[in-house]
Amino acid sequence: MSTKLQNPPRTGRAQSRTISRALYGLMAVAVRSQPRDMSLTSLSTLATLELTGPRRVTDLAASEGVMQPSMTALVSTLERSGLVERRRESSDRRVALVALTPDGTDYIRARRQAGVEVFAQLVDALPADEAEALLAAITAITHIQRLDEERRSQSKVAPSSAGQTHS
Repeated sequence: MSTKLQNPPRTGRAQSRTISRALYGLMAVAVRSQPRDMSLTSLSTLATLELTGPRRVTDLAASEGVMQPSMTALVSTLERSGLVERRRESSDRRVALVALTPDGTDYIRARRQAGVEVFAQLVDALPADEAEALLAAITAITHIQRLDEERRSQSKVAPSSAGQTHS
């Protein structure tokens, strides 16, 4: 297990909360800027599949924080839309994996690019010194993303292995 998540904070709690409120506000901007043609859980599921590759429905449910019947229904809807497909796992033909289709990959990437463009326009409207401050913060922002990915990947391991028994 990585020690990165266990390092003591370098900022005070008030500073952490101020930074967090600003980042959360940016997240809200990103969500509001996108069309409402799909639920956030569906989008998150597509993004998870893009990041991790094919997954079992039960793993997706745990990852997205929903019950397995809800994820099954969501996957069926995404499948009818042509964004995901179910595949048999080669090592165990009884296991079905959910995978992005090429259309699903194109869809999630187009959504991400549209969000990037919204932020690019907003950054372009900033004074130069503020744009430079954001540029200087990229290292910290990408580190936050890596910490989150690490935290999410650690939590994904537990649900899959917890229910397995070995004979």
